[in-house]
Amino acid sequence: MARLLVLAAALLGVLLAGAAPASAHAALTGSDPQDGAVVATAPEEVGLTFSEQVAMSPDSIRVLDPSGRRADTGEIIDLCSGAVVKYGVALRAGLPDGTYTVAWQTVSADSHPIAGAFTFSIGAPSATSVALPEQAAGGGVVGALYGIARYLSYAGFAVLVGGGAFVLLCWPRGAGVRPVQRTVVRGWLTLTGATLVMLLLRGPYTGSGKLADVFDLGGLQAVLQTKTGAALTSRLLLLGAAALFVAVLFGAYARRTDPKERKDLSFGLGLGGTVVAAGIAGTWALAEHASTGIQPGIAMPVDILHLLAVAAWLGGLTTLLVALYRVPSVERAAVERFSRVAFVSVAVLVATGLYQSWRQVGSWSALTGTRYGQLLLVKIGLMGVLVGIAWISRRWTRRLADRTPALPDPEPEPEGEAEPEPEDEEEGLEGEGPESGAAEGEGLQEETGPGTASEPEPDPDPERAAQLARQRAAVATARRKKARDADPERTGLRRSVLTEAAVAVVLLAVTTVLTSTEPGRTEEEAARTGGTTAGSTAVPDRPVDFRLPFDTGGVDGKGVVRLSLDPGRTGANGLHLFVERPNGKPLDVPEIKVNLTLEEKGVGPLPVAPDRIQTGHWSASGVQLPLPGEWRIQVTVRTSEIDQTTIEKNVKIG
Repeated sequence: MARLLVLAAALLGVLLAGAAPASAHAALTGSDPQDGAVVATAPEEVGLTFSEQVAMSPDSIRVLDPSGRRADTGEIIDLCSGAVVKYGVALRAGLPDGTYTVAWQTVSADSHPIAGAFTFSIGAPSATSVALPEQAAGGGVVGALYGIARYLSYAGFAVLVGGGAFVLLCWPRGAGVRPVQRTVVRGWLTLTGATLVMLLLRGPYTGSGKLADVFDLGGLQAVLQTKTGAALTSRLLLLGAAALFVAVLFGAYARRTDPKERKDLSFGLGLGGTVVAAGIAGTWALAEHASTGIQPGIAMPVDILHLLAVAAWLGGLTTLLVALYRVPSVERAAVERFSRVAFVSVAVLVATGLYQSWRQVGSWSALTGTRYGQLLLVKIGLMGVLVGIAWISRRWTRRLADRTPALPDPEPEPEGEAEPEPEDEEEGLEGEGPESGAAEGEGLQEETGPGTASEPEPDPDPERAAQLARQRAAVATARRKKARDADPERTGLRRSVLTEAAVAVVLLAVTTVLTSTEPGRTEEEAARTGGTTAGSTAVPDRPVDFRLPFDTGGVDGKGVVRLSLDPGRTGANGLHLFVERPNGKPLDVPEIKVNLTLEEKGVGPLPVAPDRIQTGHWSASGVQLPLPGEWRIQVTVRTSEIDQTTIEKNVKIG
């Protein structure tokens, strides 16, 4: 049941890591022309404004005419100025009237692909044959595989670094224990394999989305020239140094018996291991969240500390769990040392986590009103659960430390069975039974062996000899399990540590999803500026049509308002409002209001109260626009008694 619990938690973690496509860490905050704008004459260029720096290629912005042909020259124009990140593409001369589609795809500064599309019209709207891709950037099979590889890379890093730290800081004797060795080596293999997979998938993940492009050497060469490619390559090189660390730890260090030599080697391994571990953690800080946004010079070292603390806690916890289940005797002192290491790790996690949360969220509204903030709350809740379980584990540890081992009554030993080592009998976690003295955690010694007084004669029948050997092994395993389970303190500690590990697997999965989700600060900034940049220019005697997304935060609070102002000139106009759900179906809301303001002339706000015509459709006639200029149209949508929001757009009226 315990193994099934760990397996189920691991599967849940993988599903969580791969379930959601990667979201943008940069956001499109404006465009010129805006989405849905109708312009009188063809502009010379189309410009896009982003919330942070992005990597552009010749095909990052494509403008398609109503028939689907390229209407741009393919020349990307850098329009950045100061803190404004803006890029454009030049349009061909002599473009006819109609509806044009702008499709864009790029990579944000923290390595995540972003994409989108919108339309604008020259002269008047028209039908278009352009079919936009339904698959989101970073989605599909490639996105799922990339997400799984990201999760496995975090897990492998935690086990590799945390397992090595557990051996050096808490349980030096564990360097010679085979299950511990296998656990750390598997962590190294997992991290190395996941890094290679991410490097191969990086091209299609940020580009075509086709799995077959994994074998495109040209795409791989292009990836190696990017910041993310350099980070993944550096990680592979550092993993070579980590392999040397593992070889020395489980080779020369495990065989050292001289205390002075062992201490010197331990210091060297600790210093070198810390440098290598910090370097590997730095490959994440270099390519993801910490490298962009506000205060990157502080955020990157904080991110490295955060990752190292996670590894020391969760990786050490995994190694301890393996030792408790697979090794007959684990010194009580080792469990106590790990308890102290875990306490320090949690303190570091809390401090660094608070800074990271402030940096990525920025406000209370973003904490509860954005997907990033909601995932962060889930992570905080899981951390609280994990700390609570860790407190229970510390109580079991104290009971082990305070308990005076009781020696069992002498029992007749099988003839020829080896005597327990006194040192191990004193230091063993159970402190009772001859099995607790098994040297180096390798299990019971053979019941009979060379040199014993009662060594049995070899059985001439090989089949019979093999059967007896299996029986002796089964008896030894049963005796060892009985002795292990007879200790209630050890059993309680095993169960609490197992529960910690299961929660930690889910926590790691939520963290993986969190790193591929648009930060709350960025999302709120895009929402604030998205409706106010670069007002559209209306065509004389033509209707003005545009779309405004909204989110009131309540039930059925998300949707789009389509607004049409006809004829879109000074004087009387007809106003039509269509409220739609995200899937395009009509949405009935309790109230919708409109205000018109011409700030440059001091006119307004002029209130408009449209009448409900049918589900999702409101209309008002005789809406007066007395003067030409840039009018701000504000639409207030109320979806419940308490949930409402105001969205706005600037429109030039000729």
